[in-house]
Amino acid sequence: MSPQQTAVPDVHVPWWRRGTIYQVYPRSFADANGDGTGDVEGIRSKLPYLSDLGVDGIWISPWYPSPLADGGYDVADYRDINPMFGTLADAERLLDEAHELGIKVIVDLVPNHTSREHRWFEAALAAGPGSAERAMYMFRPGRGDDGELPPNNWRSVFGGPAWTRVDDGEWYLHLFDSSQPDLDWTNERVREEFDAIFRFWLDRGVDGFRIDVAHGMVKDPALPDLDGEQELLGTNFAVNHPHWDRDGVHEINRRWRAVLDEVDRDVMMVAEAWVVPEHLGLYLRPDEYHQSFNFDFLTADWGRDEARDAIVRALDAAQTVGSTPTWTLSNHDVMRHATRYGLPKGTDWRAWPLAGPADALDPVAGLRRAKAMTMLLMALPGSLYVYQGEELGLPDVWDLPTDVLDDPVWEDSGHTQKGRDGCRVPMPWTPDGTSYGFGSNGAWLPQPTVYGELAAAAQSGVDGSTLELYRAGLDLRKRYFEADEQLTWLDLGPDVLAFRRGTGAVCALNYGSDPVALPAGGLLLGSEPGMTAIEPETCVWVDPDLRPSLADRRRQREMRRPGSQR
Repeated sequence: MSPQQTAVPDVHVPWWRRGTIYQVYPRSFADANGDGTGDVEGIRSKLPYLSDLGVDGIWISPWYPSPLADGGYDVADYRDINPMFGTLADAERLLDEAHELGIKVIVDLVPNHTSREHRWFEAALAAGPGSAERAMYMFRPGRGDDGELPPNNWRSVFGGPAWTRVDDGEWYLHLFDSSQPDLDWTNERVREEFDAIFRFWLDRGVDGFRIDVAHGMVKDPALPDLDGEQELLGTNFAVNHPHWDRDGVHEINRRWRAVLDEVDRDVMMVAEAWVVPEHLGLYLRPDEYHQSFNFDFLTADWGRDEARDAIVRALDAAQTVGSTPTWTLSNHDVMRHATRYGLPKGTDWRAWPLAGPADALDPVAGLRRAKAMTMLLMALPGSLYVYQGEELGLPDVWDLPTDVLDDPVWEDSGHTQKGRDGCRVPMPWTPDGTSYGFGSNGAWLPQPTVYGELAAAAQSGVDGSTLELYRAGLDLRKRYFEADEQLTWLDLGPDVLAFRRGTGAVCALNYGSDPVALPAGGLLLGSEPGMTAIEPETCVWVDPDLRPSLADRRRQREMRRPGSQR
């Protein structure tokens, strides 16, 4: 990549291109009716909080009717709201009030599979082999003398076989849980249904769509056996894989983009596409997705080289097709980064909650690194995605008792992985109460006592708190880092990752063990309070045009003296 990322002329910059999006996991965000489960009215009640935080939009994880076998990603009706969460009228009111506050709304769409309780799948089971209803799904005869063996050896992402046999002897494909049968995207009726689903939500004012498993809808019709391991959360699968990242997905992407382009306002779709870096640009062509998630920081270890390489890859991939990267450190599928960064380098954080050792975790270092990395990502060109609770510095609740686990990964993996419940524990809003302000009557997953100390009300207005760091950072981001898409790398030493943006503002993160002198200018923000140098594992933003105070200039001179460590 060239040292500088080229700017895009600011004739009209769509909101999604450089904005900050806050992910809401509805079941765990806020409970308005006191039943222990989050709901739409709970989200609506917190819109002022989100406005004060400084976000430009919210992404709402699936809120549709669902048996919740996979946290809502098993959809039973794409055109309604889960009664557990509220009503369609509640959702429309939320959309209206969000827009009044200048907040855009992105909804999750799950096109690879439905719930087995969806009426389409129930009709497919009732109609039998060879029917039009069954053709909407990936039903196939089995192998063996009596069809007693599955059609191939594919494995579910969650563990176990990817095929389940029904009473009439046929098998259906489910790349995830057996409760999530895969749709057959060669079927025109499936395609027409999803065209209509997009229009249904666009007509209600939705501003964007996050597409789940965007790389998985098209399968090799020969259904060949697979050699080796298969995975979703990674990109080490083979080229021409039989069910990941096949060329046929791009035709579907273009069809959806045409539907969105019918709308006379700025709407968008963002792909959850786990693909090799060389293929990411294909999803971002002008007639496909507006953006695709950059997952490198969800899996990369803490380290200067790892971070720089991830940034270069993402900027290059986006620049080649005129898009911008999306930056994120946590979401509903991965261990929270305040915990992840507290584990030793190379730790398999998915296995660690069971495999241990527990004392390998350094939570203080984890939070310190998490805040520094957040500031780094805030300062980069592109859009930022924040997962609910990270602005409070919430740790992952990795030690949940196994008898409360809800994620199908626990059972499907044969109890070898605890799954994703630790990042889905309900939000704390107040320091006390049966669920720390989440609701009036407990929460669907138990919250640790530390959540009371980290509650939003306990941090609001408190200098040095993680919440106030996010508020200040997002405010400064709008003024210093959203005006352009330029980035120039700086050399501040072998342990420091630093760059200058088009406004002149400098971002620097110190990965080393010794303090480093601040760049010339005035300190805008530091990841820790009271910073007069770039301390180890911290990040700073500096405006070279701001004159530092006399005391700051004296400290900086002392830092530059040979042999000085402070």
